[in-house]
Amino acid sequence: MSVPSFSQYLVEEERSVYFTFGRMNPPTIGHEKLLNSLASKAGRNPYRVYLSQSQDKSKNPLKYMDKIKIARKMFPKHARQILINKKVKSAMDVAVALYDEGFKQLVMVVGSDRIREFDILLKKYNGTKARHGFYNFEKITVISAGERDPDAEGVSGMSASKMRAAAKANDFTSFGQGLPKAISNSDAKKLFNSIRTGMNIKEEASFKNHVELASVSKEREAFVAGELFKEGDEVIIKKTDEVGTITVLGANYVIVETSNRKTRQWLDSVEKIAEEAKYDYGTDASVKHMKKATPGQNEKKNAEDPDIGDRKGSQPVNYHKGLKKSTKVARDAHFKKNAKKADDDNSAYTPAPGDKKAKTKPSKYTKRFKQMFGDD
Repeated sequence: MSVPSFSQYLVEEERSVYFTFGRMNPPTIGHEKLLNSLASKAGRNPYRVYLSQSQDKSKNPLKYMDKIKIARKMFPKHARQILINKKVKSAMDVAVALYDEGFKQLVMVVGSDRIREFDILLKKYNGTKARHGFYNFEKITVISAGERDPDAEGVSGMSASKMRAAAKANDFTSFGQGLPKAISNSDAKKLFNSIRTGMNIKEEASFKNHVELASVSKEREAFVAGELFKEGDEVIIKKTDEVGTITVLGANYVIVETSNRKTRQWLDSVEKIAEEAKYDYGTDASVKHMKKATPGQNEKKNAEDPDIGDRKGSQPVNYHKGLKKSTKVARDAHFKKNAKKADDDNSAYTPAPGDKKAKTKPSKYTKRFKQMFGDD
Protein backbone atom coordinates (compact mmCIF):
# COMPACT_ATOMS: atom_id res chain seq x y z
CA MET A 1 0.00 0.00 0.00
CA SER A 2 1.51 3.32 -1.07
CA VAL A 3 1.63 6.22 1.34
CA PRO A 4 0.03 9.47 0.02
CA SER A 5 2.52 12.25 -0.59
CA PHE A 6 2.37 15.58 1.28
CA SER A 7 1.16 17.32 -1.89
CA GLN A 8 -1.71 14.84 -2.14
CA TYR A 9 -2.75 15.67 1.41
CA LEU A 10 -2.76 19.37 0.49
CA VAL A 11 -4.91 18.76 -2.57
CA GLU A 12 -7.41 16.79 -0.49
CA GLU A 13 -7.60 19.68 1.98
CA GLU A 14 -7.71 22.36 -0.74
CA ARG A 15 -10.32 20.91 -3.04
CA SER A 16 -11.36 24.33 -4.38
CA VAL A 17 -9.18 26.73 -6.34
CA TYR A 18 -10.02 30.31 -7.36
CA PHE A 19 -8.62 32.02 -10.43
CA THR A 20 -8.99 34.90 -12.84
CA PHE A 21 -7.86 35.24 -16.44
CA GLY A 22 -7.37 38.54 -18.25
CA ARG A 23 -5.44 40.57 -20.78
CA MET A 24 -4.06 43.27 -18.46
CA ASN A 25 -2.77 45.23 -21.43
CA PRO A 26 -1.75 47.24 -19.50
CA PRO A 27 -2.41 46.43 -15.82
CA THR A 28 -4.45 49.18 -14.10
CA ILE A 29 -5.97 50.18 -10.77
CA GLY A 30 -9.06 48.30 -11.96
CA HIS A 31 -7.04 45.07 -12.10
CA GLU A 32 -5.74 45.79 -8.61
CA LYS A 33 -9.35 45.84 -7.36
CA LEU A 34 -10.05 42.60 -9.24
CA LEU A 35 -7.08 40.80 -7.64
CA ASN A 36 -7.96 42.10 -4.18
CA SER A 37 -11.49 40.79 -4.66
CA LEU A 38 -10.15 37.43 -5.89
CA ALA A 39 -7.93 37.02 -2.83
CA SER A 40 -10.75 38.03 -0.50
CA LYS A 41 -13.25 35.58 -2.01
CA ALA A 42 -10.71 32.75 -2.01
CA GLY A 43 -10.14 33.11 1.72
CA ARG A 44 -7.92 30.20 2.78
CA ASN A 45 -8.24 28.49 -0.57
CA PRO A 46 -5.45 28.95 -3.13
CA TYR A 47 -5.93 31.46 -5.92
CA ARG A 48 -4.16 31.93 -9.24
CA VAL A 49 -3.82 34.77 -11.76
CA TYR A 50 -3.28 33.99 -15.45
CA LEU A 51 -2.65 36.50 -18.24
CA SER A 52 -3.50 36.12 -21.90
CA GLN A 53 -0.75 35.83 -24.50
CA SER A 54 -2.48 37.77 -27.28
CA GLN A 55 -0.40 40.49 -28.90
CA ASP A 56 -1.28 43.08 -31.54
CA LYS A 57 -0.68 46.79 -32.17
CA SER A 58 -4.10 48.09 -31.14
CA LYS A 59 -5.44 46.22 -28.09
CA ASN A 60 -2.50 44.10 -26.94
CA PRO A 61 0.73 46.10 -27.39
CA LEU A 62 2.58 44.53 -24.42
CA LYS A 63 4.40 41.20 -24.70
CA TYR A 64 3.33 38.32 -22.42
CA MET A 65 6.51 38.22 -20.29
CA ASP A 66 6.58 42.02 -20.03
CA LYS A 67 3.01 41.96 -18.69
CA ILE A 68 3.98 39.34 -16.09
CA LYS A 69 6.90 41.45 -14.86
CA ILE A 70 4.85 44.65 -14.78
CA ALA A 71 1.88 43.02 -13.02
CA ARG A 72 4.10 41.47 -10.35
CA LYS A 73 5.71 44.84 -9.69
CA MET A 74 2.40 46.70 -9.69
CA PHE A 75 0.63 44.21 -7.43
CA PRO A 76 3.34 42.97 -5.03
CA LYS A 77 0.77 41.48 -2.65
CA HIS A 78 -0.32 39.08 -5.41
CA ALA A 79 3.05 38.62 -7.17
CA ARG A 80 3.45 34.92 -6.26
CA GLN A 81 -0.01 34.11 -7.57
CA ILE A 82 0.65 35.70 -10.99
CA LEU A 83 1.84 32.59 -12.80
CA ILE A 84 3.92 32.00 -15.92
CA ASN A 85 2.47 29.19 -18.02
CA LYS A 86 2.98 29.54 -21.76
CA LYS A 87 0.57 26.66 -22.39
CA VAL A 88 -2.31 28.67 -20.94
CA LYS A 89 -3.92 30.85 -23.61
CA SER A 90 -7.58 30.72 -22.61
CA ALA A 91 -9.86 30.11 -19.61
CA MET A 92 -10.32 26.47 -20.74
CA ASP A 93 -6.53 26.01 -20.74
CA VAL A 94 -6.54 27.26 -17.13
CA ALA A 95 -9.24 24.72 -16.25
CA VAL A 96 -7.17 21.90 -17.76
CA ALA A 97 -4.02 22.97 -15.88
CA LEU A 98 -5.81 23.24 -12.53
CA TYR A 99 -7.64 19.92 -13.02
CA ASP A 100 -4.28 18.27 -13.72
CA GLU A 101 -3.05 19.65 -10.39
CA GLY A 102 -5.78 17.67 -8.66
CA PHE A 103 -8.36 20.32 -7.75
CA LYS A 104 -11.98 19.15 -7.68
CA GLN A 105 -13.88 22.44 -7.58
CA LEU A 106 -13.20 25.45 -9.79
CA VAL A 107 -14.19 29.06 -9.05
CA MET A 108 -13.53 31.80 -11.59
CA VAL A 109 -13.70 35.45 -10.47
CA VAL A 110 -14.44 37.95 -13.26
CA GLY A 111 -15.95 41.36 -13.93
CA SER A 112 -19.71 41.47 -13.43
CA ASP A 113 -20.30 41.82 -17.19
CA ARG A 114 -18.54 38.54 -18.08
CA ILE A 115 -20.11 36.06 -15.64
CA ARG A 116 -22.61 34.51 -18.08
CA GLU A 117 -20.03 34.21 -20.88
CA PHE A 118 -17.49 32.24 -18.83
CA ASP A 119 -20.12 30.24 -16.94
CA ILE A 120 -21.50 28.85 -20.22
CA LEU A 121 -18.05 28.29 -21.73
CA LEU A 122 -16.42 26.45 -18.79
CA LYS A 123 -19.43 24.23 -18.09
CA LYS A 124 -19.87 23.38 -21.78
CA TYR A 125 -16.52 21.57 -21.93
CA ASN A 126 -16.55 20.08 -18.40
CA GLY A 127 -16.12 16.31 -18.80
CA THR A 128 -15.61 16.64 -22.56
CA LYS A 129 -12.29 16.04 -24.29
CA ALA A 130 -11.62 18.83 -26.76
CA ARG A 131 -8.77 20.60 -28.57
CA HIS A 132 -7.69 22.37 -25.37
CA GLY A 133 -7.53 19.11 -23.37
CA PHE A 134 -9.71 17.56 -20.69
CA TYR A 135 -11.08 18.58 -17.30
CA ASN A 136 -13.91 17.20 -15.19
CA PHE A 137 -14.62 19.21 -12.03
CA GLU A 138 -17.23 18.25 -9.46
CA LYS A 139 -18.38 21.86 -9.47
CA ILE A 140 -17.67 24.95 -11.57
CA THR A 141 -18.72 28.41 -10.36
CA VAL A 142 -18.20 31.83 -11.95
CA ILE A 143 -18.67 34.77 -9.59
CA SER A 144 -18.42 38.54 -9.83
CA ALA A 145 -15.47 40.55 -8.58
CA GLY A 146 -17.98 43.31 -7.89
CA GLU A 147 -17.19 45.54 -10.88
CA ARG A 148 -17.05 45.37 -14.65
CA ASP A 149 -14.08 43.78 -16.38
CA PRO A 150 -11.26 46.40 -16.26
CA ASP A 151 -10.18 45.26 -19.75
CA ALA A 152 -13.58 45.99 -21.31
CA GLU A 153 -14.32 48.95 -23.57
CA GLY A 154 -16.36 51.78 -22.04
CA VAL A 155 -15.55 50.92 -18.43
CA SER A 156 -15.97 53.83 -16.02
CA GLY A 157 -12.76 55.14 -14.48
CA MET A 158 -9.34 54.46 -16.03
CA SER A 159 -9.67 51.21 -18.01
CA ALA A 160 -6.91 49.47 -19.96
CA SER A 161 -8.38 50.82 -23.22
CA LYS A 162 -8.31 54.40 -21.90
CA MET A 163 -4.70 53.97 -20.78
CA ARG A 164 -3.70 52.72 -24.24
CA ALA A 165 -5.43 55.76 -25.72
CA ALA A 166 -3.55 58.05 -23.32
CA ALA A 167 -0.23 56.44 -24.26
CA LYS A 168 -1.04 56.82 -27.96
CA ALA A 169 -1.83 60.51 -27.42
CA ASN A 170 1.37 61.00 -25.37
CA ASP A 171 -0.81 62.05 -22.41
CA PHE A 172 1.27 60.80 -19.49
CA THR A 173 -0.75 62.68 -16.87
CA SER A 174 -3.99 60.87 -17.71
CA PHE A 175 -2.05 57.61 -18.07
CA GLY A 176 -0.61 57.94 -14.56
CA GLN A 177 -4.08 58.31 -13.05
CA GLY A 178 -4.79 54.69 -13.95
CA LEU A 179 -1.76 53.26 -12.15
CA PRO A 180 -1.66 51.71 -8.65
CA LYS A 181 0.26 53.31 -5.78
CA ALA A 182 3.01 50.68 -5.83
CA ILE A 183 4.51 51.74 -9.17
CA SER A 184 7.22 54.43 -9.22
CA ASN A 185 7.28 57.38 -11.59
CA SER A 186 10.25 55.94 -13.52
CA ASP A 187 8.52 52.55 -13.91
CA ALA A 188 5.36 54.33 -15.05
CA LYS A 189 7.32 56.08 -17.81
CA LYS A 190 8.91 52.76 -18.88
CA LEU A 191 5.45 51.17 -19.11
CA PHE A 192 4.15 54.20 -21.03
CA ASN A 193 6.94 53.85 -23.60
CA SER A 194 6.58 50.04 -23.79
CA ILE A 195 2.95 50.48 -24.82
CA ARG A 196 3.92 53.09 -27.42
CA THR A 197 6.63 50.78 -28.78
CA GLY A 198 4.09 47.94 -29.04
CA MET A 199 1.87 50.29 -31.03
CA ASN A 200 4.78 51.17 -33.34
CA ILE A 201 4.90 54.70 -31.92
CA LYS A 202 8.32 56.06 -31.01
CA GLU A 203 9.27 56.35 -27.35
CA GLU A 204 9.02 59.72 -25.62
CA ALA A 205 11.69 61.43 -23.51
CA SER A 206 9.43 64.38 -22.70
CA PHE A 207 5.92 63.64 -21.54
CA LYS A 208 3.03 65.84 -22.64
CA ASN A 209 0.40 66.91 -20.14
CA HIS A 210 -3.07 66.98 -21.62
CA VAL A 211 -4.40 70.53 -21.94
CA GLU A 212 -8.00 69.53 -21.26
CA LEU A 213 -7.43 68.08 -17.79
CA ALA A 214 -9.45 69.57 -14.95
CA SER A 215 -7.74 72.05 -12.65
CA VAL A 216 -7.49 69.37 -9.98
CA SER A 217 -4.76 67.76 -12.12
CA LYS A 218 -2.51 70.83 -12.29
CA GLU A 219 -0.68 69.72 -9.16
CA ARG A 220 -0.05 66.31 -10.68
CA GLU A 221 1.12 67.89 -13.93
CA ALA A 222 3.70 69.91 -11.99
CA PHE A 223 4.72 66.73 -10.15
CA VAL A 224 5.21 64.76 -13.37
CA ALA A 225 7.25 67.64 -14.80
CA GLY A 226 9.51 67.53 -11.71
CA GLU A 227 8.45 71.00 -10.60
CA LEU A 228 6.49 70.13 -7.44
CA PHE A 229 8.75 67.94 -5.29
CA LYS A 230 12.12 66.24 -5.43
CA GLU A 231 13.77 63.63 -3.22
CA GLY A 232 15.24 65.27 -0.12
CA ASP A 233 12.61 68.03 0.12
CA GLU A 234 11.36 68.78 3.63
CA VAL A 235 7.57 68.78 3.89
CA ILE A 236 4.77 69.06 6.42
CA ILE A 237 2.11 66.34 6.51
CA LYS A 238 -1.04 68.47 6.67
CA LYS A 239 -3.18 66.01 8.60
CA THR A 240 -0.73 65.49 11.50
CA ASP A 241 1.54 68.57 11.23
CA GLU A 242 4.54 66.21 11.20
CA VAL A 243 7.72 67.36 9.50
CA GLY A 244 9.47 64.84 7.27
CA THR A 245 11.69 64.32 4.25
CA ILE A 246 10.61 62.97 0.87
CA THR A 247 12.55 59.76 0.17
CA VAL A 248 10.62 58.34 -2.80
CA LEU A 249 8.70 59.90 -5.69
CA GLY A 250 5.89 57.61 -6.81
CA ALA A 251 3.58 57.88 -9.82
CA ASN A 252 1.02 59.97 -7.93
CA TYR A 253 2.31 59.98 -4.36
CA VAL A 254 5.43 60.50 -2.24
CA ILE A 255 7.01 58.51 0.59
CA VAL A 256 7.72 60.77 3.57
CA GLU A 257 10.10 59.76 6.35
CA THR A 258 9.54 61.44 9.73
CA SER A 259 11.49 60.93 12.94
CA ASN A 260 9.78 57.63 13.71
CA ARG A 261 8.05 56.28 10.59
CA LYS A 262 7.65 56.22 6.81
CA THR A 263 4.27 56.93 5.24
CA ARG A 264 2.79 57.13 1.75
CA GLN A 265 1.20 60.53 1.13
CA TRP A 266 -0.89 61.88 -1.76
CA LEU A 267 0.45 64.96 -3.49
CA ASP A 268 -2.13 67.28 -1.93
CA SER A 269 -1.63 65.94 1.60
CA VAL A 270 1.86 67.39 2.05
CA GLU A 271 3.24 70.91 1.81
CA LYS A 272 6.83 71.82 1.00
CA ILE A 273 8.64 73.85 3.64
CA ALA A 274 10.06 77.08 2.21
CA GLU A 275 13.82 77.47 2.68
CA GLU A 276 13.54 80.62 4.76
CA ALA A 277 11.04 78.95 7.09
CA LYS A 278 13.68 76.44 8.20
CA TYR A 279 15.60 79.06 10.18
CA ASP A 280 14.73 81.11 13.28
CA TYR A 281 15.21 84.79 12.57
CA GLY A 282 18.14 86.37 14.35
CA THR A 283 20.13 83.15 14.72
CA ASP A 284 23.54 82.57 13.14
CA ALA A 285 21.95 79.97 10.88
CA SER A 286 19.37 82.44 9.57
CA VAL A 287 22.01 85.10 8.92
CA LYS A 288 24.16 82.56 7.11
CA HIS A 289 21.19 81.40 5.01
CA MET A 290 20.09 84.93 4.09
CA LYS A 291 23.64 85.92 3.11
CA LYS A 292 23.82 82.85 0.89
CA ALA A 293 20.47 83.69 -0.70
CA THR A 294 21.29 87.39 -1.23
CA PRO A 295 23.25 88.33 -4.39
CA GLY A 296 26.68 89.70 -3.53
CA GLN A 297 26.59 88.28 -0.02
CA ASN A 298 28.32 84.98 -0.69
CA GLU A 299 30.11 83.90 2.45
CA LYS A 300 33.24 82.75 0.71
CA LYS A 301 33.59 86.11 -0.97
CA ASN A 302 33.28 87.96 2.37
CA ALA A 303 35.25 85.50 4.48
CA GLU A 304 37.62 86.81 7.15
CA ASP A 305 41.35 86.88 6.40
CA PRO A 306 42.89 83.99 8.41
CA ASP A 307 46.07 85.98 9.25
CA ILE A 308 44.30 88.88 10.97
CA GLY A 309 40.80 87.55 11.49
CA ASP A 310 41.28 87.81 15.26
CA ARG A 311 41.62 91.62 15.09
CA LYS A 312 38.66 93.75 16.08
CA GLY A 313 36.14 94.47 13.34
CA SER A 314 35.69 92.96 9.89
CA GLN A 315 38.79 91.73 8.04
CA PRO A 316 37.58 90.79 4.52
CA VAL A 317 40.02 88.47 2.80
CA ASN A 318 39.66 90.38 -0.49
CA TYR A 319 41.09 93.54 1.12
CA HIS A 320 44.32 91.75 2.08
CA LYS A 321 44.84 89.25 -0.72
CA GLY A 322 48.48 88.71 -1.71
CA LEU A 323 49.99 90.74 1.18
CA LYS A 324 52.35 89.83 3.99
CA LYS A 325 50.87 89.60 7.47
CA SER A 326 52.76 92.73 8.63
CA THR A 327 51.33 94.69 5.68
CA LYS A 328 47.84 93.35 6.43
CA VAL A 329 48.13 94.59 10.03
CA ALA A 330 49.30 98.04 8.82
CA ARG A 331 46.52 98.11 6.23
CA ASP A 332 43.88 97.31 8.86
CA ALA A 333 45.24 100.05 11.14
CA HIS A 334 45.15 102.50 8.20
CA PHE A 335 41.48 101.76 7.50
CA LYS A 336 40.47 102.13 11.14
CA LYS A 337 42.41 105.37 11.57
CA ASN A 338 40.99 107.02 8.44
CA ALA A 339 37.47 105.83 9.13
CA LYS A 340 37.37 108.22 12.11
CA LYS A 341 38.22 111.26 10.00
CA ALA A 342 35.69 113.67 8.48
CA ASP A 343 34.45 113.04 4.95
CA ASP A 344 35.98 116.32 3.70
CA ASP A 345 39.41 115.51 5.16
CA ASN A 346 41.68 114.75 2.20
CA SER A 347 44.05 112.72 4.36
CA ALA A 348 41.27 110.17 4.95
CA TYR A 349 41.56 109.04 1.35
CA THR A 350 45.27 108.33 1.01
CA PRO A 351 46.23 104.89 -0.44
CA ALA A 352 46.38 102.05 2.09
CA PRO A 353 49.59 100.09 2.68
CA GLY A 354 49.93 97.46 -0.05
CA ASP A 355 47.69 99.19 -2.59
CA LYS A 356 50.58 100.08 -4.90
CA LYS A 357 52.48 96.76 -4.87
CA ALA A 358 49.91 94.05 -4.25
CA LYS A 359 47.56 92.74 -6.95
CA THR A 360 44.46 93.69 -5.02
CA LYS A 361 41.37 95.65 -5.75
CA PRO A 362 41.62 99.23 -4.42
CA SER A 363 39.72 99.82 -1.19
CA LYS A 364 36.54 101.88 -1.21
CA TYR A 365 38.52 104.71 0.40
CA THR A 366 41.13 104.65 -2.39
CA LYS A 367 38.40 104.58 -5.03
CA ARG A 368 36.71 107.59 -3.47
CA PHE A 369 40.01 109.48 -3.24
CA LYS A 370 40.59 108.96 -6.98
CA GLN A 371 37.04 110.01 -7.78
CA MET A 372 37.50 113.27 -5.82
CA PHE A 373 41.08 114.18 -6.66
CA GLY A 374 42.17 112.08 -9.68
CA ASP A 375 44.91 109.46 -9.97
CA ASP A 376 47.83 111.83 -9.40
